[in-house]
Amino acid sequence: MKVGIVVFPGSNCDYDSYYVFRKILKVQTNLIWHKESDLRGYDAIILPGGFSYGDYLRAGAIARFSPVMQEVMRLAKRGNPIMGICNGFQILLEAGLLPGALIPNNGMRFRCEEVYIRVSNKDTIFTRNLKDGQVLKMPIAHYSGNYFADDNTVKELQDNGRIVFQYCDSDGNVTDLANPNGSILNIAGILNKEGNVLGMMPHPERASEKILGSDDGLGIFKSLIGKN
Repeated sequence: MKVGIVVFPGSNCDYDSYYVFRKILKVQTNLIWHKESDLRGYDAIILPGGFSYGDYLRAGAIARFSPVMQEVMRLAKRGNPIMGICNGFQILLEAGLLPGALIPNNGMRFRCEEVYIRVSNKDTIFTRNLKDGQVLKMPIAHYSGNYFADDNTVKELQDNGRIVFQYCDSDGNVTDLANPNGSILNIAGILNKEGNVLGMMPHPERASEKILGSDDGLGIFKSLIGKN
């Protein structure tokens, strides 16, 4: 397994992700500058969090035109696992690899806090080590994390198990009060149709060691690399 972590101008969670894969999971991992145009040899790609291009125009709107994204799209089409975290999720949406949009949070405020998310589908390559309904604790840090899509898209996501994570309370109840940003159905993470592209707003890389207050995110990365 060889993992590539794309670095855009303004990425700020690239080294957190690198640390998890390289130092904790002992996986061959490289940082990839966004101008790279050849990702041959990589098995999985991570688009990390941050503020690519300063979020000018819209979060992720400029980064989706970076040269590396053509290769990311090629690997996604080939079936390689692609995971976008926070700003990475926004980039995947802008690139059309996932449906819908992330709009400003309810209340138009940046939210930086610990949240709980529920595993709503364990039968994915990103959650195969987890249990249905399992509650994970990890942080969010975003201004535009309010997932929105039209009714048909939301129904399609629901009917096909493509809603992977939902914001919930500590007991796993999906409630309005547990929704930090106003996302439809408390959506915190979704899959593409083929099941190999995941976008999620919470940060599992910041919840991968007990010293950080939670290592709940580690199960997602272990699932991705096929490690128990």
